[in-house]
Amino acid sequence: MKTFSMTDIGKRREMNQDYVFTSETAVGNLPNLFLVADGMGGHKAGEYASRFTVDTIVESVKASRETEPVAIMKEAVTKANELLIEEARADEKKSGMGTTIVVATILGKKLYVANVGDSRLYLVNREISQITRDHSLVEEMVRLGEMDKAEAKDHPDKNVITRAIGAIPDVVIDFFEVELEEEDTVLMCSDGLTNMIEDEDIKKIILTQRDIAEKAEKLVVTANENGGKDNITVVVIEPFSVN
Repeated sequence: MKTFSMTDIGKRREMNQDYVFTSETAVGNLPNLFLVADGMGGHKAGEYASRFTVDTIVESVKASRETEPVAIMKEAVTKANELLIEEARADEKKSGMGTTIVVATILGKKLYVANVGDSRLYLVNREISQITRDHSLVEEMVRLGEMDKAEAKDHPDKNVITRAIGAIPDVVIDFFEVELEEEDTVLMCSDGLTNMIEDEDIKKIILTQRDIAEKAEKLVVTANENGGKDNITVVVIEPFSVN
């Protein structure tokens, strides 16, 4: 396995509210662990929310007695949600804070993913496939047939999310299980990437750059060249590459 991660403030933001964690080695009962969070909230609340959520998930995974990947991730994300809500209640400056989260682990040829919000996980090979589903107002409208994908891309409400860690006590988490192929590359990212680069261009970058670091760096550079309107975080994973 090879991995490379980057987070960048972008061109417009005063602080980076994204947070990333990667471990190619075991964390608790998971063989590896990858997380991307995109925080929201005034002052430094969004920055705090993403970091707190990621750190809480990692500590929960380490302590978990569960053995199934989905059970471990569900327990950890649920706990992070509960504790983030408590933090917000205890400090008025943190009221209303929240964060997206994408969690992934690879066990053999199986990829397990947990998702809340609109940060994404893709599989890239000959094609690019978005595995996660955005929990956003615009995406809900697309799913209901009220809007097409082209309209959604530039809709003024495209960043209004319908689920987040820290929003409500009973967080609803999406889980995905994918069978990996030898040539697959996994990409996890915040919307600071996907709002700046079309999926087909993401695929082209991943397929044409020479090594994993150049893939991640080119994605971030291109997002900034296209406007860099938000923080940009990417995790690139080549599950079957030899270090």
